[in-house]
Amino acid sequence: MKTALPVGVVILGAGESKRMGRPKLLLPWGGTTVIGHIIGQWQELGARQIAVVMRENDTNLGAELKRLKLGGPSNRIKNLYPERGMFSSIICAANFNRWKPEIMSFAIVLGDQPHLRLETLRALLRFHNEHSEATCQPEFQGRPQHPVLLPRKVFNELKRTRTETLKDFLKLIPCPAVLCPVHDIGVLLDLDTPGDYIEAMTRFSA
Repeated sequence: MKTALPVGVVILGAGESKRMGRPKLLLPWGGTTVIGHIIGQWQELGARQIAVVMRENDTNLGAELKRLKLGGPSNRIKNLYPERGMFSSIICAANFNRWKPEIMSFAIVLGDQPHLRLETLRALLRFHNEHSEATCQPEFQGRPQHPVLLPRKVFNELKRTRTETLKDFLKLIPCPAVLCPVHDIGVLLDLDTPGDYIEAMTRFSA
């Protein structure tokens, strides 16, 4: 499947992986790394541009992106203050000045969910194609999950927001929000600890 809308993908990768004890985006996954698998999924889905938000001096992740042929300036977003949390990375992505002008929507993707099924992401993109003026999230067990898809005009509003979380930002914007029901329990799991990684490898890794 190719995305009908030109989609830019923001992969959040500026965390310290303290609870994991080692860089979780570089952990092995399905013949590559966690970040390699996620990038490969979105490439298969036809994303127009993929950029990874990373810490300024993360040379290991930088080397992996170079190995994956995603090492150019249009594929890396530096977060100078990652200690401010995940939302700071999203703000950095919104202020990134190398997004292709034809991109109409942006997917905000967690860097630690390689276990999401490709069909789940396809379904979310199809749903967003039908609701292109709305923010879209997958829904599982009655609750919104990640990834989050934002129309470009909403994404640009992040540059001016005074909210402190994505959840609060989405509550305040004058834009419809729709949920896409999915049947993928993987949306409930993040790879925060070694136990999470073992569970995900056991249940979801090919």
